[in-house]
Amino acid sequence: MADYLATGDRVGIHPYSLDEADVAEFTDRARESVELHRPWLFPPTGAEVYTDYARRLIEDPTKHGFLLYERNGATRDTLAGFININNVVLGAFRCGALGYGAFAHAAGRGLMSEGLDLVVRYAFGPLGLHRLEINVQPGNEASIALARRAGFRLEGLSPDFLFIDGAWRDHERWALTADMVGAEDSRP
Repeated sequence: MADYLATGDRVGIHPYSLDEADVAEFTDRARESVELHRPWLFPPTGAEVYTDYARRLIEDPTKHGFLLYERNGATRDTLAGFININNVVLGAFRCGALGYGAFAHAAGRGLMSEGLDLVVRYAFGPLGLHRLEINVQPGNEASIALARRAGFRLEGLSPDFLFIDGAWRDHERWALTADMVGAEDSRP
């Protein structure tokens, strides 16, 4: 893809699209990754569900969705994961909540760390946010490790925070502010 919002050494981030090829690749990768994602995450595995999901990320101004591609010089780079900023509030708060997932073929290769860094810089730069939060179930060691590597700080525990997989689940709250990463373009 030539129209990345930002690129790193190995990855690029691109907004979600409703392009048939993106829909097919995302849902194929999500189906291949069900075992990796459960019980923490339930990305769409069918075209219709993906289309509804992506449309919300594209059209809702309180959401920003990013597809993470591994740049490999091929005709079409490989979809490696996704990172979303949800519940964006501007004004004096300027905050958003991150959600993310790697696809199985890309897990454990450092691609999500590089992609999360790109999204954080985009959020604190062009989006003008000051604070990002990640809410993680305490047993999700991979997600907690990613938050730590990205410089997020643990701020506490929220009991019964999100309804996931049929039950209210506790979540650890992790946060990062623009000044913690030296984002110079964070808007007042």
